Amino acid sequence: MPQTACSGTMFTTPSGFSPHLACAEPGEEEAPQEGPGPGPGACLSDGPPITSASLDTLIQNLVPTADYYPEKAYVFTFLLSARLFIPPPELLARVCEMCIKQQQLDQSPLDTAKVRKFGPKILQLLTEWTETFPSDFRDEKMVGHLKDIIHRIAPCDEAYWKTLNQVLQKLSQRLSLMSQGEESIVKVSLNASSDKLVAFKTKPPPIQKDILSICNDPYTLAQQLTHVELEHLSRIGPEEFVQAFVQKDPLDGTQPCFSDQKKKTSNLEAYVRWFNRLCYLVATEICMPAKKKQRAQVIEFFIDVARECFNIGNFNSLMAIISGMNMSPVSRLKKTWSKAKTAKFFILEHQMDPTGNFYNYRTALRGAAHRSQTANSNRERVGLSNTLTDFLQKPAGCSSVFTIYFAFLPIFSPQIVIPFFSLLIKDIYFLNEGCANRLPNGHVNFEKFVELARQVGEFMTWKQVECPFEEDRAILHYLHTAPIFSEDGLYLASYESESPENQVEKDRWKALRSNVLAKT
Repeated sequence: MPQTACSGTMFTTPSGFSPHLACAEPGEEEAPQEGPGPGPGACLSDGPPITSASLDTLIQNLVPTADYYPEKAYVFTFLLSARLFIPPPELLARVCEMCIKQQQLDQSPLDTAKVRKFGPKILQLLTEWTETFPSDFRDEKMVGHLKDIIHRIAPCDEAYWKTLNQVLQKLSQRLSLMSQGEESIVKVSLNASSDKLVAFKTKPPPIQKDILSICNDPYTLAQQLTHVELEHLSRIGPEEFVQAFVQKDPLDGTQPCFSDQKKKTSNLEAYVRWFNRLCYLVATEICMPAKKKQRAQVIEFFIDVARECFNIGNFNSLMAIISGMNMSPVSRLKKTWSKAKTAKFFILEHQMDPTGNFYNYRTALRGAAHRSQTANSNRERVGLSNTLTDFLQKPAGCSSVFTIYFAFLPIFSPQIVIPFFSLLIKDIYFLNEGCANRLPNGHVNFEKFVELARQVGEFMTWKQVECPFEEDRAILHYLHTAPIFSEDGLYLASYESESPENQVEKDRWKALRSNVLAKT
């Protein structure tokens, strides 16, 4: 069913990392730091996985020195989670202060040899920060801190000036693209419906186009849906997953560091609206035709589109289509469904079955993610895709068919993995709710944030894929702008298509029709 844009239902640095820190025992005081590099309370090591550490210790582990640079996985994990405890400008200010003190960058003359060992490392950290969390640098204070630290080391090597300019230029480009993306987000609302169409649905000629008049090839429509999905994904920054669940720290008397950033989840929320729109668009397209044969044709078309989405690896559009077809106004059209060939739909529906916390889907997703990295030839991909198509032509009901089908399913298009987004958000929500940000001793529960970074980082890997399909502007425009029914409009259109079966439906039909006619 369509999703609600709220913290409960709205919602890896690349997978495979495993940062380890040697942490102090709970309640144990951390020894003061005598020199540069990570403190003894949370040293990068091959020891046991991180559990917790003080915020100061974690910050110190982020600061590079002439002989030390934190693991990339640690950088991502900490920059992602630290915003819950300290605003990014304040964090960068503290990093810069530590660098200045440890490297004696406020002294004159500078130790050129020492700075030249340290310079590339601080540049690497700042580059990773600007590339992964560019939205942090919308704050002028962030850019000021960045420029200040580079200006301090630049006299030792002119190449640092060039690197600074490159970093700022790329950052400017990213921020510009982000602004353009936010401005171009198509604002869709379920309230902007076209219920008045119901009153005229039996009057030819049709007063609106339908999906089959725009695109009658399931594969082409699945490709265009993938375009929309990847466009939305490309705009979502990793920080939005954290900012979506900001709450007051019970161990901190101040307000959450990002209470003002709660609003900065617009890309994430826009993606949820797109999912809901696609659900209602599918339901509208099915309920709108006056003739039963046409409605059945639309059902079969969307089943084929869902299959192609599955073949591509576009699980989000697949789930939206299934949700739209399972909405009550559509599922009650028994005469229409009896005319449609639905064997393939039941197979796909089984794959997205929520039973066992979406066990089948999660298995397919893991397979898709793994095989997207290991498939090494187009021949392999095409062969397995054909195998999948063969299985989809077979009738449902055979367990062995299901077993083999599910085993091969994720291999079809290994370049693309678009997860069922609302389930990803739900997983992150329960991770956030189930684990405290801080432990009773005040330490940051870093173990929680390692898992959060794993989930978000994997998503970040998937979203970076460029869509290999050519755009069809006419289809994309239709997907974004075609009129859709509200829930009441769908019920009314459904009753107009197939008469109410009981008194409750009759009363609702009468009330809805009266309201719509009054409006039109």
